[in-house]
Amino acid sequence: MQIKGFDVNSIDAKRYTKPGEKIQNLRIDNNSTVISVSLISDSLASLEFRFTANYSSIGVIKIEGRILLEGEAKTLQEMWSKTNNMPPEVANVVHSAVITNCMPVAVVVSKDIGLPPPLPPIQPLQMPKKPSAKDTRRNSPEIT
Repeated sequence: MQIKGFDVNSIDAKRYTKPGEKIQNLRIDNNSTVISVSLISDSLASLEFRFTANYSSIGVIKIEGRILLEGEAKTLQEMWSKTNNMPPEVANVVHSAVITNCMPVAVVVSKDIGLPPPLPPIQPLQMPKKPSAKDTRRNSPEIT
């Protein structure tokens, strides 16, 4: 299935703490959820979604919208109506699109209301140690 459209319908952001208040051990959880799947035609489906960045007890950002998917829409809608699930390959496409499109919006909104960006922390790269002269002699074969 292929994405044909992406719309954001609403953005809701709240901070529960005062500006400048120190926060210890902040955990930020990002989640994307498909709320509903409706059929537009045999080959076009509309999916309602919600993206949430939850900042433990200090705030929340919610973004809701719609994705248009082209492909086997009728099969997707039938599966959704029976099980509230999608095939894994479709779910990967949908959730990747939601994260890719909503994360930049959430970063801008978080700055506007004084929350840290909802991005995972960047891990510093560990550079491999260069072997010292002593180490290279130990690993070389002994020749007499």
